[in-house]
Amino acid sequence: MQIKVKKDITKPPAKLVETQKDLGFVPSRIGREKLETELKAGAHISIVTVVDHLIELAYNLRASDIHIDPLSDEVRIRLRIDGVLQDEMPFPKNIHNEVISRIKILAGLRTDEHQSAQDGRFRVNVEGRQVDIRVSIVPTYHGENASLRLLADQAEEFSLDTLGFSKNNQEKIIAAIRHSYGMVLVTGPTGSGKTTTLYTLVKMLNTKDVSIITIEDPIEYSINGINQIGVNARTGLTFANGLRSILRQDPNIIMVGEIRDAETAGLAVNSALTGHLVLSTLHTNDAATTLPRLLDLKVEPYLIASTVNIAVGQRLVRRICNFCKQELKITPLDLKSLSEVIPSHVLGKNTVFYKGVGCEECLNTGYRGRVGIHEVIVIDSTVREAILRKATAMEIKQLAKQQGMITMIEDGFIKAREGITTIEEILRTLHE
Repeated sequence: MQIKVKKDITKPPAKLVETQKDLGFVPSRIGREKLETELKAGAHISIVTVVDHLIELAYNLRASDIHIDPLSDEVRIRLRIDGVLQDEMPFPKNIHNEVISRIKILAGLRTDEHQSAQDGRFRVNVEGRQVDIRVSIVPTYHGENASLRLLADQAEEFSLDTLGFSKNNQEKIIAAIRHSYGMVLVTGPTGSGKTTTLYTLVKMLNTKDVSIITIEDPIEYSINGINQIGVNARTGLTFANGLRSILRQDPNIIMVGEIRDAETAGLAVNSALTGHLVLSTLHTNDAATTLPRLLDLKVEPYLIASTVNIAVGQRLVRRICNFCKQELKITPLDLKSLSEVIPSHVLGKNTVFYKGVGCEECLNTGYRGRVGIHEVIVIDSTVREAILRKATAMEIKQLAKQQGMITMIEDGFIKAREGITTIEEILRTLHE
């Protein structure tokens, strides 16, 4: 689809620039220069400093993951920024073992073990902010590979509005979590922001007159005032065992990081049935598939119908960079091709959209940050009847649309029309 750039209509507002500085973001070239300088130190190179600078660079570029991949002649470094892996400067092969050893020491792993996978965690201070880093190391053909997940402690900054929920969807979710019992399920593939949405809901529910307990794998954000339990397979603390123990702790609200098996699903449903509000996630493609998925996990239809309050499906899409945002004009031919994937009542006759052309602030990608696109199914009497007769996900989706549900692709297109993201990003995310 050919889209023509019309003209530059947006300049970064001064307030936004100041906010970026206040948050500690620095131009990417500064972080790279520090790392490059250390890598050129030759015999005087400090592995400790190299690892510190790499983590600092990743943090300042808003990366969620660092990938350290050994090749035959070098070590490839990649950062996942806004959900997409991007190459950084490679490390020389001769420092690979030392870098991996340094990461193992920080994470409390065995430095003399090179033939088995190891998982660990450590915390660092980057520019005055605590960052938890989850580490996974596995042996590969060219040496040990390391994957580092950066978990900045920022749960207090989230709200349904900043996560991208529309006003209508916010009202549905708030009504669902006001129930004293039942289940609120957030669904989507890995990396779609499900856990962040759960944390946001927990934060909203966190008051002095309720007891909230979570069981997670791992604990990603720390929230004051609630009891958080981390799954530990070595000690036998699984989601199912932990959930049994939680029920003896007299909680009002329970958050289960993920429903992975029939045992956990059964316990979660029974918890919701006996007067607890249960928040959890499932791996499904959309909100409607949540209900048949519970059937696959051996949960009886009548239990699903009587306990699930709401199902939220979501994905993350990249935001257009405000520093290089430009208006786009699409042709009638482009509009016709879009009508094949986007409903005509949503598409309308709108021909003005937006795109980031690329600048230093967004690393020439045209995108900076991410936002959610969502669909929310409220389990009303019509949907309950469909669940009881074991209706397919397609039937449930059609019923929900008749009740006013906005699908993910429609929500995404509305955000593209408002200049939050691009058409290409919506189509890329939903068809991956």
